[in-house]
Amino acid sequence: MNNVYITPRSITKEGHPSLEKLKEAGFELIFGPPGQQPSEEEQLKILPECVAYLAGIESIRENILKAAKNLKVISRNGVGIENIDLKAAEQLGIKVRIATASNAQGVAELAIGLIFSSIRLIPICNTYMKKGEWHREKGIELEGKTLGIIGCGNIGKRVIKMALGIGMNVIGYDLYPDELFNPGKNFKYTSIDEVYNKADIISLHSPPSEMPLINTNSISKMQRGVIIVNTARAPLVDEKAILKALNERKVAMYATDVYTREPPELNELITHKFTICTPHIGGYTSESVDRAAEAAVDNIIKELC
Repeated sequence: MNNVYITPRSITKEGHPSLEKLKEAGFELIFGPPGQQPSEEEQLKILPECVAYLAGIESIRENILKAAKNLKVISRNGVGIENIDLKAAEQLGIKVRIATASNAQGVAELAIGLIFSSIRLIPICNTYMKKGEWHREKGIELEGKTLGIIGCGNIGKRVIKMALGIGMNVIGYDLYPDELFNPGKNFKYTSIDEVYNKADIISLHSPPSEMPLINTNSISKMQRGVIIVNTARAPLVDEKAILKALNERKVAMYATDVYTREPPELNELITHKFTICTPHIGGYTSESVDRAAEAAVDNIIKELC
């Protein structure tokens, strides 16, 4: 029994040279559907014959883990593990490993890209031009503006450094602030309420929370015309609250790379004039995919060889 089930969309679509390490170590590779998340039916069919699971962001539920009698390790090609039933994995003795910081730079750069796109309304202007309409939208400049970061881990810290380089002031909230992190005089840790109250732009880089961090109450504390960027997790934002705020222009722009269901169904938030939506591309760079795949493969080999 030496099968490894491989499901990350970037790998099943394009392959990756790091998989040769698994073959050299004597493993047989079984791939999920190319460029798509596997269904629960596919997981239940294949995983019982596997000792390792090189997993993407698909849901891995308790019933799947219980059926996978030979499974010893789940190795994510990223850092998010809220899609895995961790309690069931622990009870069944299945190790869960992550590719630490593998996609941090890619996600951080996307967040900065979405900030630029939001303040200059680039997607809106692009749409007008493609329709043959010369319609200019007035933007704002970032220098001197305040960026609020919620979640100052590997990704958040990179966004902070880039924002400081642009000339922004940055305030950050984290449950466990790294007091050794001192990127410059224009950064400080603060309370989450101060982020809500003072930030011109808020960028989310937080782990899952029990309730949305962007909700009716928190939006009421924000400045009128705030921009919100979410490259972290969809449940951090109450979609109904953000849609209402966009319609009332309390929130000037909402840019997101993450969705409760992927791919999402077309809805009023996605089609809104003042949203920017990307298809979960934060970690989808050549460099991030390489780092994540290599780390995920190495974690399997470390656990099983």
